[in-house]
Amino acid sequence: MLTRLQPNQVQPGLELRIAEAGFPAPFASTLEYNPPARGTWNIVHTGMLLPEAHQIYACAQGCLRGVILTAAEMKAMDRMSWISVKEEDLFNGTMEQNVVSGVSHILERLPRMPRAVLLYVSCLHLFTGCDMEVMLNQLRERFPDIDFTDCYMTPTMRKTIAPDPQMRRQLYSLLRPLPLDEQFVNLIGNDLPTRPSCELFTILHQAGKTIRDITLCHSYDDYLAMASSAWNLTFLPVAIPAGEELQERLGQKHLHLPLVYTIEQIQEAYRTLAQGLQINLPDLTPLTETATRRLREVAKLLKGLPVAIDASAAPRPLNLARCLLEHGFRVNTLYADDFPSCEETDFRWLQGNHPELLLRPVGNPSMRFAARGMHEPILAIGQKAAYFEQTPHFVNMTAAGSGLFGFDGLLGLADLLEDAFLHEKDIERVISHKGFGCVSCLGGCLG
Repeated sequence: MLTRLQPNQVQPGLELRIAEAGFPAPFASTLEYNPPARGTWNIVHTGMLLPEAHQIYACAQGCLRGVILTAAEMKAMDRMSWISVKEEDLFNGTMEQNVVSGVSHILERLPRMPRAVLLYVSCLHLFTGCDMEVMLNQLRERFPDIDFTDCYMTPTMRKTIAPDPQMRRQLYSLLRPLPLDEQFVNLIGNDLPTRPSCELFTILHQAGKTIRDITLCHSYDDYLAMASSAWNLTFLPVAIPAGEELQERLGQKHLHLPLVYTIEQIQEAYRTLAQGLQINLPDLTPLTETATRRLREVAKLLKGLPVAIDASAAPRPLNLARCLLEHGFRVNTLYADDFPSCEETDFRWLQGNHPELLLRPVGNPSMRFAARGMHEPILAIGQKAAYFEQTPHFVNMTAAGSGLFGFDGLLGLADLLEDAFLHEKDIERVISHKGFGCVSCLGGCLG
């Protein structure tokens, strides 16, 4: 029987109490829907982090539209070019040659040669079996002063080779082996710089370490110098492949410090750091007390206002929900299609302690009818939660991690929550802009 779908209606089966949900995928995988919240970062933003580099996309015109708009909104069109792939290219045997000729044509007409080129191929090149290494070798012979690397805009492969972790890995693929110096530590795989006030910097500086981060590089030489760092620290799950690849290829030691939000797990991350780098930790008690006090202050300010979280706003949304609930916030809804395996402990904790927490999918097609007016006043974390709840009170976290880490990250989160409560945002304007704030996003603007 056909059922009429009504606006502002969540269809049966698309809203589950966490007590009734399965892990890691509470909802069935079906035809997918993409809500019109365009502010989260994408592979264009990540590629722009490489100084003095030029991005070239070889894609169909429909795919090109999105990446070109991203560069335009960043005011970085001078750092991007493209090659349009047409239908006849699929069967006339010229795919590789078209890419080589197109890249050559572009580079020969640039006002100055870039130090590096990020060459993005598409799903079509994978489907037709293009030889990427042949194309790159020909380009390296023609332009020996330019470093070339392969990148991929292949959303159809996201179930096996997700574009996000692959892009973060390829971003560091141009680093060449150098003698390793124990003084230097890289932060790998972040889109935005970690807040300078983060205690991680103090801990490492007191241990005689100097931090390098691509988000802080001003030149291509600054980037290349990252190859001499003895350690790579990653915060995000999607950055782990980059850390592992650099460890294998350059001999740099990789240490994963998960970006988490609960006090106990932040403390555990710092113990992992101290053990791995063989350094001493200061007494973290004052930091834990300050972060706890600040979060409880903001929770009191909200006076029980419901909070909705979407999974795109945090690498560990279940852990974020747990942290807020432990500090007095009323988290009542979580928008996510599935969860990373590392979150099972937090999932079980929420099932036992807050079984009424509602889970709603993001990608189910019926969700296109679920955003037609706000049911009640609510504060959202992340653009998709803001869209579905239609609330002007939201934290606009658009990049993974958003520069927040450790106890200082909890203070930053508290400030963002307070600001979202006190000041309304123009939801339509904000969420329709790719990587909102991108004119200054490389400097860490959250929009």
